[in-house]
Amino acid sequence: MIVEGYDRAVTADGTRPPEPVPGARLLFSLDPAVAYLNHGSFGAVPIGVQRAQQRIRDEADVNPMRFFQPGLVERVAHTRRHLAAFLGADPDGTALVGNATTGVATVLGSMRLSPGDEILHTDHGYGAVSLAVERECRRTGAVARTVPVPLGAGDQEIVAAVRAALRPGRTRLLVVDHITSPTARLLPVAAITATARAHDIAVLVDGAHVPGQLPVAVDAIGADFWVGNFHKWAYAPRGTAVLVVAQKWRDRIEPLVVSWEQPTGFPRSVEFQGTLDYSPWLAAPTGLFTLRTLGVEAVRAHNAALAAYGQRVVGAALGVPPDELPHPGGASVGMRLVPLPVGLVTDQREAHALRQRIADELAVEVAINAWRGQGLLRLSAQVYNRAEEFDRLARQLPAFLAGR
Repeated sequence: MIVEGYDRAVTADGTRPPEPVPGARLLFSLDPAVAYLNHGSFGAVPIGVQRAQQRIRDEADVNPMRFFQPGLVERVAHTRRHLAAFLGADPDGTALVGNATTGVATVLGSMRLSPGDEILHTDHGYGAVSLAVERECRRTGAVARTVPVPLGAGDQEIVAAVRAALRPGRTRLLVVDHITSPTARLLPVAAITATARAHDIAVLVDGAHVPGQLPVAVDAIGADFWVGNFHKWAYAPRGTAVLVVAQKWRDRIEPLVVSWEQPTGFPRSVEFQGTLDYSPWLAAPTGLFTLRTLGVEAVRAHNAALAAYGQRVVGAALGVPPDELPHPGGASVGMRLVPLPVGLVTDQREAHALRQRIADELAVEVAINAWRGQGLLRLSAQVYNRAEEFDRLARQLPAFLAGR
């Protein structure tokens, strides 16, 4: 059911939007005519970080030889140590990569799978990661299996579903999301990892949405591999991510491209790619400086509260009862889901088309996914957002969907 004539008010359960973070909106160069409610897809780079990155590009262009040799490798290592410390990860087991999917591809290519081996992943996984798993299975003769996990499953149910799907002796790798992309769920990755490791099954945690959004101690999770993007919630330039590898695997990691750092092994063999643009990585600490200046905990609390508010007002406008709005599984998650009317979106092609129409006709950026044939609208909240932007979407969306 879609509710006509929605008007802003405190939600029925008393949910109120948080107070804006003072001055935060001015830190970004986003188009003020667009309600950008989709920070989770590509992030948004603060102006100060953009300028820091440009200074590094200028430095490279003034004298490329001086920039690339001999100190670049150590500058990258210094950045890596800074980012690893923020995540609670061993810097010697952390490599900078272009994005989480690149880290996943690096792990898959280093597993040395054989026919009969198996990769297990859930049906909440990121599409490109699932495609990478399928490609590696085609290349090696391994088999990919999917564990179905209900959208509203609790932590114990999720762990039990994964445990039941493991096949010791066949399952070589379990791929599990820390925060899922299509369904915005925080999964109990430490408990899942412990379950798999008890059967000597390696675990790869896709933490693409974690850096900056959640407090995390990566090493304490106990996973064999962990990947995460800094360009989503940690204000780094796009193209900044990390691959964290447990000690036992480090000498087995093969980079996707061989470079002059190949003899030094992981992590430098993965990081150094000749004439790659290293400016996103070198500017990433400026992003963390911006986050810390705003207040890490204040930003997380604001984003989670505003996302919850947005979910409630948009859900109310579409006639979704509050108890049917999916919970993210954690209080700090800055992304929330609103189920769309049944039959509106049944596959990703329709999801992409609807997202584009909302962007073009309503000037609102959101994410829409088709999950198990159900359309899910994903809302992200960031410090540059205001409650009024979610209110505007709530006012406009019912009539828009009804008239499509």
